[in-house]
Amino acid sequence: MRHLVNIWGLTCLLLCLGFLTAHAQSGNQSLNDYPTAARADFVFGCMKVNGETQEALQKCSCSIDIIASILPYDEYEAASAFMSVGQLTGEKGMLFRQTEPAKKAISELQRARAEAEVRCF
Repeated sequence: MRHLVNIWGLTCLLLCLGFLTAHAQSGNQSLNDYPTAARADFVFGCMKVNGETQEALQKCSCSIDIIASILPYDEYEAASAFMSVGQLTGEKGMLFRQTEPAKKAISELQRARAEAEVRCF
């Protein structure tokens, strides 16, 4: 009987560890879905604005990590595109600034950036 209790306990422990590992991997995957080039591009731009120091590197790296924890990469990419193309003057730019999807995407990115600013700078 004691042998069965030990086997049962070991089985439960292994199942729990498997669940925790799978959960950690799936959570980590969503946080790290940004391509390295996109992260590097953000950090380089951020450092240009905030000084090219080790402190700026740390703060800018923190910022993109916070943004990545809030926005999936596809939403980040879309909002960045809307913001970039929205800088065009005239009707062309207005199409990318005034549509509901553009407004929502840009608003979400600005919210994520504000959170990153508070937490990292």
